[in-house]
Amino acid sequence: MRSNSAPQALAELEPKRAAAVDLRSDTVTRPTPEMRQAMAEAEVGDDVYGEDPTVNKLEQRAAEIFGRAAAIFVPSGTMGNQIAIKIHTRHGQEVICEERAHIYQYEMATLAAFSGCVPRLVPAQDGILTWPEVKRRIAPAIYYRAQTGLVSLENTNNMAGGSVYPVEVADEICDGAHAAGLPVHLDGARIFNAATALGRGVAEITRKFDSVMFCLSKGLGAPVGSMLVGSREFIDKARAYRKALGGGMRQAGVLAAAGLIALEKMPARLQQDHDNARYLARGLAQIRGVRVDAAKVVTNILVFDVSGTGMTAHELCAKLKERGVLANAVNPELVRFVTHMDVDREGCAQALEAMQSICANAARA
Repeated sequence: MRSNSAPQALAELEPKRAAAVDLRSDTVTRPTPEMRQAMAEAEVGDDVYGEDPTVNKLEQRAAEIFGRAAAIFVPSGTMGNQIAIKIHTRHGQEVICEERAHIYQYEMATLAAFSGCVPRLVPAQDGILTWPEVKRRIAPAIYYRAQTGLVSLENTNNMAGGSVYPVEVADEICDGAHAAGLPVHLDGARIFNAATALGRGVAEITRKFDSVMFCLSKGLGAPVGSMLVGSREFIDKARAYRKALGGGMRQAGVLAAAGLIALEKMPARLQQDHDNARYLARGLAQIRGVRVDAAKVVTNILVFDVSGTGMTAHELCAKLKERGVLANAVNPELVRFVTHMDVDREGCAQALEAMQSICANAARA
């Protein structure tokens, strides 16, 4: 007979936590013991046939939480965004988005390769578009101009330091776009962070969008997966395009089980990450050569300028790594920190101590 109980066996599978303070992204989070237990015990079926009960439950709950008719589980946020773009547009059209948008910068030109569209980039203060800015970029009805097919917003705006759309601003863009006959998609990879910062529900702040993608695998802590929500007709089309992109995952209930816990339980803890990000921002603001506007840090992302330290962002990140702190350079001047459930206040303090020491040494040199 086997001597180990299931929980003991699962505990043996739990990897040891890395010693480094990893502030590169909230994508590095590891599933909780509760998620691992749920994954081990998940009831599964073939999701391509619509027969995985755990996936079906996850999709139903996501639709309910967002006040939508339907939802679909996809392997990644990129796939969710690109499926939405494909459904909303036709080849030869433009997609209006902010110049730092994830769909433009980090999705491998898939809006061109898969949907045959080009981005119409709009620079915006703190990454937050307004209706007047969007309206000016809508193409006139001239036969030799690529026509606007879609408006896409990102909330929170990742590369703008986790900035959040005021509900009234997003609503005005949706109303204006709809009046112009245009759909609006939301890249809501971190929409639960936005909802936490605003103190409002995700259904309320996304109600006017035609489609919403959100990630389970970032601040919510699931190991894999994102959701796309919308109308029943929209999701029926999304299912076909998910298959076309290779996203039919068969017995995906083992992943959806972790996603259910992420969806139901993890939003309640996001405020801790926001508090830790503000703690980091206040500390960084005291370091010579570092520039950050701590007042603008409202979620779990902060982007700060290190050009005054005499080091490039890449050099500074290399020195941080030597001291057990992982971070990403955005460009030669900017560094990004992202807080999450696997970095506590002690880890944030360790990161600040490393920054202070590195910058002090650089100043003396």
